[in-house]
Amino acid sequence: MNIQAVIFDLDGTLTEPFLDFDQIRCEIGLPDDGGILEALLRMPDARRQQAEAVLLAHEQAAAENSTLNDGAADLIDTLRLRGTSIGILTRNTRQNALFVAEKHRLHFDAMICREDGPAKPDGFGVLSLCRRFEAAPAQTLVVGDFKHDLEAARNAGAVAILLKNHTKADTFEHLADYVIEHLNEILTIIDRLEHPN
Repeated sequence: MNIQAVIFDLDGTLTEPFLDFDQIRCEIGLPDDGGILEALLRMPDARRQQAEAVLLAHEQAAAENSTLNDGAADLIDTLRLRGTSIGILTRNTRQNALFVAEKHRLHFDAMICREDGPAKPDGFGVLSLCRRFEAAPAQTLVVGDFKHDLEAARNAGAVAILLKNHTKADTFEHLADYVIEHLNEILTIIDRLEHPN
């Protein structure tokens, strides 16, 4: 199988985990579980504006203080040399995604952010990037650190890879086709898929 594209989550995957979603939920007044973006959609306008301000403040701080996970820059460079399309699929804003890319001098072929359509775990973003790259979902890797990433991959028919650095990773590891502990393991997975035995 020829791997045509690799789609990365941003926060916690290419960058080291920084956002404390439990703290964000607490400040907004949400239950301990459930998606923050989904909860915002159900709020009246005035309440949603207040909650969005809290979320945006946390996300902006995370972008400004972001540091790359070990091996992230080298992996992207290697994929680019191999001619593999590289995408970002994030529930974060485009402004923050572009800021992180510029800060760390990373180049991506395309980004799908929360302004662009239904957020992960919907398969929309994966399928949109596959269309842009003219890549078959089955020949596309989706790499992330949370269940939304894995579910988005599965909903689109792509290969789901879990970077196991989330405190609750054991509870959604079963959704992954592959589990890794370091980003450079992705190259090994690609080599195995492209040259089995």
